[in-house]
Amino acid sequence: MKQFLEGSRAVAETVKLCRPGVISAYPITPQTHIVEELAQIVSDGELNAQFVNVESEHSAASVVLGSTATGVRSFTATSSQGLLLMLEVLFNIAGLRLPLVLTCANRAVSAPINIWNDHQDAVTVRDSGWIQLWAEDMQDCIDLHIQAYRLAEDKRVYLPVMVNMDGYILTHGLEVADMPTQGEVDKFLPAFKPLFKLDVDNPMTLGFLAGPDYYLETRYAIQKTMEDVLKIIPEVSAEFKKVFGRNRGGLIETYKTEDAEAILVAKGSLIGTIKDTVDEMRSEGKKVGVVKVITYRPFPGQAIRDALAGIANVGVVEKSISLGSTGPLYADIKAALTKPDPKQKISGIVIGLGGRDITKAAIREIFNGLSKEAPCRFIGLKEELLHEEFTDE
Repeated sequence: MKQFLEGSRAVAETVKLCRPGVISAYPITPQTHIVEELAQIVSDGELNAQFVNVESEHSAASVVLGSTATGVRSFTATSSQGLLLMLEVLFNIAGLRLPLVLTCANRAVSAPINIWNDHQDAVTVRDSGWIQLWAEDMQDCIDLHIQAYRLAEDKRVYLPVMVNMDGYILTHGLEVADMPTQGEVDKFLPAFKPLFKLDVDNPMTLGFLAGPDYYLETRYAIQKTMEDVLKIIPEVSAEFKKVFGRNRGGLIETYKTEDAEAILVAKGSLIGTIKDTVDEMRSEGKKVGVVKVITYRPFPGQAIRDALAGIANVGVVEKSISLGSTGPLYADIKAALTKPDPKQKISGIVIGLGGRDITKAAIREIFNGLSKEAPCRFIGLKEELLHEEFTDE
């Protein structure tokens, strides 16, 4: 059914359709609306679940770790510093192979304090063992959450999934989206039947002390599963299309790349702006396109290689920076191109940090500058601010 909804409300309604038994979160802008809506849904009796109020994001992550470990489908959400406060527990959740779903309303991290959107939060925790999916628009937010539970609980996977949606742009934006029915979701997402759980009638150990004789193998097992996930995600998205009639999810999406001479690679809501710019430039006879990264972890290296093969000019546009190096997505793509084409120029572009506006003019500037290859170029800098002295006065 088509509905005009705020993004946070759409996510809350989608999570309700997935029937979690435990929800725990701590409010942090711009994630708060999601769990406010879920708290109301539980209070109104629309969802048979426990909503657990806690004093911090670390505690929220600990609660859903425990509930998932006891065999209950669970959910949490956070943003920015809240995600970083969860980090200790995020590693534990993945290391325990618990199939949890978390929504990250992407936001810049401090200092300085900034509550607006970029991707630094989720990118910073990319090595924690969580699968990461990234939404372009509200429909992606809805559909990726449903697929996230199906993927996490697949017995070949059993890893947590983080669904990323841009703070304010998607969490507070209003769009028309197709909300699925309970029957459709139930058909696609069966009741959670855990492979293992903490049970007093069947005692077992989770999170044992692993010395040097065992620890390496635990990391290897997650790595091998991540490699398998690259094959499983397309299966899940194909099954989703059969049930819901929409082609959403997968590893990457290409847009007008068939005959492109220049391509931008990006993720999140930025893709919409790039697509609009590509349409305008195409109408002017310029052969440009865009590759949308949906799955960031595990990294879809082969899909990226195939999409960029033979493209003379490539720009990797991202709203994050690995300080002292380059943009993380740029580094991943460069590493994935195991046999670099000497004729191919790949530039890394950092843009929109702290929520700075990203305009179609800026995207045009990026396309027009791709012939001048650079590993880490910042777009949209205000030169006058670079010379200001910041003091405590």
